[in-house]
Amino acid sequence: MRVFSGGLATETNTFAPMPTGMASFKDRGYFAAGQHPDHMFFFAGPLWAARLRGKEFGWDLVEGMVAGAQPSGITTRATYEALRDELLADLKRALPVDMVLLGLHGAMVADGYDDCEGDLLRRVREIVGPNVVVGAELDPHSHLSAAMVDNADVLVAFKEYPHTDVLERALELVDLCAAKVRGERQPVAAMVDCDMIVTMHTSRDPARAFVDRIQALEGQDGILSISIAHGFAWGDVPDMGTKVLVYADGDAGKAQRLARQLADELIAMREALTVRYPSIDEALDEALAFDGGPVIISDGADNPGGGAASDATFILQRILERGVANVAIGPFWDPVAARIAVEAGEGAQLDLRIGGKVSPLSGPPLDLPCTVKAVRHEHMQTGLSNTPTAMGDCALVECRGVEILLVSIRNQAMGSDLFTGIGCDLAARKVVVVKSSQHFYASYSKIGRHVIYAGAPGAVTLDLKMLPYRKIRRPKWPLDA
Repeated sequence: MRVFSGGLATETNTFAPMPTGMASFKDRGYFAAGQHPDHMFFFAGPLWAARLRGKEFGWDLVEGMVAGAQPSGITTRATYEALRDELLADLKRALPVDMVLLGLHGAMVADGYDDCEGDLLRRVREIVGPNVVVGAELDPHSHLSAAMVDNADVLVAFKEYPHTDVLERALELVDLCAAKVRGERQPVAAMVDCDMIVTMHTSRDPARAFVDRIQALEGQDGILSISIAHGFAWGDVPDMGTKVLVYADGDAGKAQRLARQLADELIAMREALTVRYPSIDEALDEALAFDGGPVIISDGADNPGGGAASDATFILQRILERGVANVAIGPFWDPVAARIAVEAGEGAQLDLRIGGKVSPLSGPPLDLPCTVKAVRHEHMQTGLSNTPTAMGDCALVECRGVEILLVSIRNQAMGSDLFTGIGCDLAARKVVVVKSSQHFYASYSKIGRHVIYAGAPGAVTLDLKMLPYRKIRRPKWPLDA
């Protein structure tokens, strides 16, 4: 069996102030054809799974370009078209193939392209024709579109949030696609729109129990695969929203009935799925009143994993104004302040202007007297599914009992080694503030004794009614009754 695999992925916040250009992909991860490293890149799950299965079954695997960018604003037209065309050219050179496996996101938006994945999959189908099996792995925070479903034989989304199951879902995708190539399975899709937007934290019920249930349904009574697209609320495109995708073995009616049933169940539990978001001061009050620590506070509104700058100062400002101490906070994407602190070196005392640089959604810059506690060149953290994540040259600085982590490469908090790897003792802190919406949970819940999701201002605001939507289909809960 001859197999082609590659990937192109980013999550686009159409309200975010920073465009996504070629440098964004080069910073996060760009690998030309045949250059993927010997560990799994986050959006190359299908390629890595194809390596594993290919070695086992003797496949002829052709590896195309893989590129992924940190979530940000709209991707420039030139960047999207250049990367798309490079990936398609790699595919053309690989022909003929029996199977195409792609690592995508599902919420990539470019100038002139509201549905990048639909556009890419349509072009792939035009190249390979109707008889080649095409499959793709998606992030659940995707805008699942008819164009995506119609032009792929199989789409499989991560089930976990935080996304700890990238490889597991990629292996399911590869196995199902290979079964179709061999004529053993005939996946037929049904997609149902829930007319809502929810985020499912699989770290707690009812989402945990729901995901466990749909996994138990897979492989039973002809049901091949079930994916829930939560949607990505910060993407203003027509297909934004929560959807259910079911594949049954040759039975469209069975797929449609189960997709409708599961969609109705999701709609019924939407209130219970909603996360509580206290204000900054309420979150701090709750953390300080908690007996023991550390208490983890999520600054999801400034999550770079959702397209925010990761330099918002709103929570840090209130911590300092209230005199709260024994706190760690970060990562602050502030290459200027990080460089100054790294140059000054450990033990240096200096005034730093921190944060508030990108837009009004970043808050005011804070001028603080700081001591440099530690510096790390080319600092790394453990990302999702144990993928290494670069943070660049970093510095840990302290101001009035608050340790602030400054980073040079914009990435959200995922592994606790982001802090501990630069000498910050998280276990000894009363409060740890992480710029992340939920991906921090897999690692930080092992350290923290309590987790609070703060409702701070930012580019990934949790008050969706504040977003100036123009393109999404309405009505959609919770925006509309």
